[in-house]
Amino acid sequence: MDIRVKAALISVLTNSSLVVLKLVVGLLMGSVSVISEAIHSGLDLVAALIAYFSLKKAAEPADELHQYGHGKIENISGVIEALLILAAAFWIILEAGKKLLYGGEVESIGLGIGIMGFASLINFFVSRYLFHVAQKTDSIALKADALHLSTDVLTSLGVMAGLILIKITRLQVLDPIFAILVALLIIKASYDLTKEAFSPLLDTRLPLAEEKEIIKIISRYQSGFVEYHKLRSRKSGSERHIDLHLVVPYTMPINKVHTMCDQIEKEIENHFSACQVLIHAEPCNSECNNCSSQLNCPERTE
Repeated sequence: MDIRVKAALISVLTNSSLVVLKLVVGLLMGSVSVISEAIHSGLDLVAALIAYFSLKKAAEPADELHQYGHGKIENISGVIEALLILAAAFWIILEAGKKLLYGGEVESIGLGIGIMGFASLINFFVSRYLFHVAQKTDSIALKADALHLSTDVLTSLGVMAGLILIKITRLQVLDPIFAILVALLIIKASYDLTKEAFSPLLDTRLPLAEEKEIIKIISRYQSGFVEYHKLRSRKSGSERHIDLHLVVPYTMPINKVHTMCDQIEKEIENHFSACQVLIHAEPCNSECNNCSSQLNCPERTE
């Protein structure tokens, strides 16, 4: 099984257990903050399921209909996950507002504190694992899932702190207030995730630091070509797509041009975890005396 799919499956199983646990305890307690955490975890479960199925699809090789592969499915799943947790945040605010207006008692506070602490601990370790795999495989879908769980850790701790304060102060109004704080954290996470997942759908160029690494690799072969231009880059899921035009001396044999292009492509592909490179080679102007290139040309004579 693909390591990304395995990680997503672990997330599905742990989220399923926590959703049931939080929901049952929240209903027994009559706590809107604990129920809001159950809803939050429920959307984490939906997000984990989306990530699981999108990663299975993204891992499939390119086919006749999808000749550039299925990588963008990861980005689409990330956007869907972000919208889901945004919807959950507004639902939590609505329910907390009702409780602020009409009041309500929170019971079995000790049980709620224990469940929130347990959930925080489980989600902390699972999110660390997902972040590790996401970084290793450069998977936006897993990163989105890990971000959800990290937010869940913070919100669970926040709800636990609220329950402790209610137990100490007996101020029931703290329950919906902490629920609203949880919702605000979820909205922030949703915004960050939407921004990161949606950008590659518009074929945004790779980060400047990555393009600098690509240019550095190309420059190592500067003695064999005149110049390069039209360097373009984009990302599809965890896979990078890079293409450029390479100007070579017009007298250079085609086999040498092909070998040099292969070497450049291979070095760039080895540098990144998943990458496709396409180089279009073209001959320079045969009139060397009119050449405006500032680079050293092996065929040029002064």
